[in-house]
Amino acid sequence: MVRPLTLGELPPGYTPPARSAAPQILAGSLQVPLWLRAYFQGLLFSLGCRIQRHCGKVLFLGLVAFGALALGLRVAVIETDLEQLWVEVDSRVSRELHYTKEKLGEEAAYTSQMLIQTARQEGGSVLTPEALGLHLQAALTASKVQVSLYGKSWDLNKICYKSGVPLIENGMIERMIEKLFPCVILTPLDCFWEGAKLQGGSAYLPGRPDIQWTNLDPQQLLEELGPFASLEGFRELLEKAQVGQAYMGRPCLDPDDQHCPPSAPNYHSRQAPNVAQELSGGCHGFSHKFMHWQEELLLGGTARDLHGQLLRAEALQSTFLLMSPRQLYEHFRGDYQTHDIGWSEEQASTVLQTWQRRFVQLAQEALPANASQQIHAFSSTSLDDILLEFSEVSAPRVAGGYLLMLAYACVTMLRWDCAQSQGAVGLAGVLLVALAVASGLGLCALLGITFNAATTQVLPFLALGIGVDDIFLLAHAFTKAPPDTPLPERTGECLRRMGTSVALTSINNMVAFFMAVLVPIPALRAFSLQAAIVVGCNFAAVMLVFPAILSLDLRRRHRQRLDVLCCFSSPCSAQVIQILPQELGDRTVPVGVAHLTATVQAFTHCEASSQHVVTILPPQTHLMSPPSDPLGSELYSPGGSTRDLLGQEEGTRPKAACKSLLCAHWTLAHFARYRLAPLLLQTQAKALVLAIFGALLGLSLYGATLVQDGLALTDVVPRGTKEHAFLSAQLRYFSLYEVALVTQGGFDYAHSQRALFDLHQRFSSLKAVLPPPATQAPRTWLHYYRSWLQGIQAAFDQDWAAGRITRHSYRNGSEDGALAYKLLIQTGNAQEPLDFNQLTSRKLVDKEGLIPPELFYMGLTVWVSSDPLGLAASQANFYPPPPEWLHDKYDTTGENLRIPAAQPLEFAQFPFLLHGLRKTADFVEAIKGARAACSEAGQAGVRAYPSGPPFLFWEQYLGLRRCLLLAVCILLVCTFLVCALLSLNPWTAGLIVLVLAMMTVELFGIMGFLGIKLSAIPVVILVASVGIGVEFTVHVALGFLTTQGSRTLRAACALEQTFAPVAHGAVSTLLGLLMLAGSNFDFIIRYFFMVLTVLTLLGLLHGLVLLPVLLSILGPPPQVVQMYKESAQVLSPAAPLGGGGLRWGMPPTLPQSFARVTTSMTVALHPPPLPGAYIHPASDEPTYSPAATLAADTSGSLRTGGPGPGPATE
Repeated sequence: MVRPLTLGELPPGYTPPARSAAPQILAGSLQVPLWLRAYFQGLLFSLGCRIQRHCGKVLFLGLVAFGALALGLRVAVIETDLEQLWVEVDSRVSRELHYTKEKLGEEAAYTSQMLIQTARQEGGSVLTPEALGLHLQAALTASKVQVSLYGKSWDLNKICYKSGVPLIENGMIERMIEKLFPCVILTPLDCFWEGAKLQGGSAYLPGRPDIQWTNLDPQQLLEELGPFASLEGFRELLEKAQVGQAYMGRPCLDPDDQHCPPSAPNYHSRQAPNVAQELSGGCHGFSHKFMHWQEELLLGGTARDLHGQLLRAEALQSTFLLMSPRQLYEHFRGDYQTHDIGWSEEQASTVLQTWQRRFVQLAQEALPANASQQIHAFSSTSLDDILLEFSEVSAPRVAGGYLLMLAYACVTMLRWDCAQSQGAVGLAGVLLVALAVASGLGLCALLGITFNAATTQVLPFLALGIGVDDIFLLAHAFTKAPPDTPLPERTGECLRRMGTSVALTSINNMVAFFMAVLVPIPALRAFSLQAAIVVGCNFAAVMLVFPAILSLDLRRRHRQRLDVLCCFSSPCSAQVIQILPQELGDRTVPVGVAHLTATVQAFTHCEASSQHVVTILPPQTHLMSPPSDPLGSELYSPGGSTRDLLGQEEGTRPKAACKSLLCAHWTLAHFARYRLAPLLLQTQAKALVLAIFGALLGLSLYGATLVQDGLALTDVVPRGTKEHAFLSAQLRYFSLYEVALVTQGGFDYAHSQRALFDLHQRFSSLKAVLPPPATQAPRTWLHYYRSWLQGIQAAFDQDWAAGRITRHSYRNGSEDGALAYKLLIQTGNAQEPLDFNQLTSRKLVDKEGLIPPELFYMGLTVWVSSDPLGLAASQANFYPPPPEWLHDKYDTTGENLRIPAAQPLEFAQFPFLLHGLRKTADFVEAIKGARAACSEAGQAGVRAYPSGPPFLFWEQYLGLRRCLLLAVCILLVCTFLVCALLSLNPWTAGLIVLVLAMMTVELFGIMGFLGIKLSAIPVVILVASVGIGVEFTVHVALGFLTTQGSRTLRAACALEQTFAPVAHGAVSTLLGLLMLAGSNFDFIIRYFFMVLTVLTLLGLLHGLVLLPVLLSILGPPPQVVQMYKESAQVLSPAAPLGGGGLRWGMPPTLPQSFARVTTSMTVALHPPPLPGAYIHPASDEPTYSPAATLAADTSGSLRTGGPGPGPATE
């Protein structure tokens, strides 16, 4: 296309140039790209024409198809399991987790309920009897919770986790022990007699009051029961467990309590105990050997003196352990209490969840509001409830967001002239995008992609903002169609002009979200897949269904119906006057250019009789040159609307006139042409823009160094809630994590004992591992097993030396001596299983502390059956479990002497506690140390891996930044290829990718300044920012590529044509994100709303400020140049007419010309078919047969058309 000349630039004696034989196009390699783009746009043109011819059918079928897909939402599944959401897919951790579940099952051994007590006054100490008394009050209230479900009452004693309940052959004693056996409660109250009050079990014996832990002395009870039952084995079990007097020998917090036992150390003195001294080093449950609660589990914020004595603590913690749903189901399956209710695992889960919610509620209400202490309660159900609430769709926010978008689309597309107004199109477009989003999510549900909080809280708004961008773009292009476009080709011309841009942005968005699947976190992978599918559905709706809506609206405009209220006719139907000069004489008319335009003055008034707008052109003597253009008249005048025709008739008339508001003349395109482009494209302004964005980039690089890794639960839970208060206190005072070192199968445990001990030692030496007290042996199954064997060996040696055990009899020996006797004679040979000569020639544990390999698995069977408390304390979780074996000292038959060997182990674990993990760097350091220890053990033949929450949820940070860099780099390369393929210009694609890379770096840096930590969620947004950024850049780049003139002119042209749709798209995206600001979760506001808002603003600035400047400096050459060659011959100026007007005419050899008035008051000069003047309505557009001519317009399309009498536009 040539530079459009104004009337003021035409010399009076202008000679039209001769038309060249063919269009002049840039030669060389660009011919193929232009042909390819023309072919692609031809397909879009054909698609648009077909849609326009069958718009009703297309709209109906499209709505039916999208509506059917939306029904898939009925089968959507919301995932709230943290492991399923956050454990890396196909990673080392996921394989280890799968192995654990394969061997042990899906559930953990127990669930935890926690109470944390802190002083209301910051820094206050809790090591006082009063503070412990308030803690007892809260814990006692929580422990007495009862819920009624399925016609039964459920209390703590029924559902709590009990560790190591022994098997007793005496039925009466077994039932009594089952009722009395204590729940596992880790509490500082266990240092005192009051800890017994939390245990709710009781038993009855004739002749004495109910037996409870507050009055139970196990030693005294065994003495009373001794004459009635043989309890020697049970007595030895209690002695090994160091049960002693249980709680009866511990001091009373309140010595004045009437139930305080006389055996309490401070019973007679009636003095309150020294709380700090009693709690120093931790507390014990009823077993001193196996139930030691370390101080770090009970006290937080401790301070000590120079000698290490405990002085103060700021927090207390009690932990109640409950059975898992599976354990509870198995425990009561077949029991008389549940036989009539159809007991199931789902019912067991409901019982536990109901009890936990009641536990938290009562614990938080246990202390009065004016108490000096405060209680924070939390349970595993509390976390599930938070995640469930987090994942629920907020119907008011979704409705509010879409209503706001409807209002914005309608208002921005409304015009004073109903023939140009598109308010109904805006409403229908937003509703169509909403349906496309629903259909995309429904398709995801049908494909089995689970939903999560990111899907329900963010995606509906993000997809709405992105989808409406293309709606604005197509609607804007539809109103800017060339004036000579036939009515049946309007939709085809719109798709040809803007279809490439829509396809480019949508494909890049889909590629961006598909690339985000590289992030191996299931929740974010599902979110990325769902976003990509939703964007694809939006693309299909915009390219197929929305053109049908535009076609239907075109019919409404053709029939002069009101916008929105399309059933009513317009009160002011616009008419356009085509003027054909009757007498031209010898005046010269400039012809021979592709599209010569000039602006003239006209006057309009309303005819009272016909209610039509009549436009009157002034006489030729009143034609005047247009005002000066800020860019030297280099730009096309912006396409306006019919409201630009509404002016006042010259002179004063008493009739009412259709006046236009002054603000009606102002448009975004007008602002871009007359304000932004002239200011932005000056040399000084370019330098300033480059300096500002360079400084922003440098500042962002510094901000990138401030970004820390991590995502804590306190970031997810809403601030100001009780759950957030608990998590904050826990993170501050009790940053402890239970982990396990798992040993797998595939190696011989019996011959790898030394390697197992070395592995345990290496793991124990890690900085983050909480060491056991110096007086306590390591709490692992291998140590407990070896210690137990050494104990029974010592008992055997004593019995052998005393003669109680001989070669042929062990009946007079002790229980432990008899067990050792049976083990020592085992050979492991099926043919000769027993060898009595080994009684004195071998030991159960050799001098190096190792168990003989031939005895290892037989001894494991005996230990598991004989030492339930030690086994429970070790948390070994053997798989396959060793067989049950009952020892009877008085049965000396051969069968009783044979001990079945356990199967080779495939799973066992060593428990550990990690402490001091508050920052992500602490977790990463601990994970690296644990992995290094396992790697060293692997070299010794031991297959092992660490397991626990830190490894499940924090190991992703080991490679998260590498994953981010890889995904962004691959996506930038893909974006370059897509842009180069569709724009067919690598130069342009390179500039787009440069701007996108700058946006990504700047967004990452701004995250650092905002204090937003890097986790999988910001990584997905950073990756998606590349695709979203294309929305703001590609339209400007394509507009620049397909216009003519200097770089500055082409940049200004592109800016003028794309400023309005890009700005509207940005505002629509911000409106979609605005609803995220109303979320109850601070996490949504910080990690989604703030980040995406910054991304949108960066995209707007880079697309409409930086990119035009870069294009004006480094932009590629145009792909097309002027259609026809201009002749340099210019006639000498003619004598001006009287009145000072411009004289213009044509030689007698040229065809006659006519003038056509368009809505922008532009006069175009073309050879007319016939002289004369006539009037026709604006919507009556005569058809013509265009000649195939290659041309490029400012919006990036290649259209076919030729000179001839085109129709007037509305």
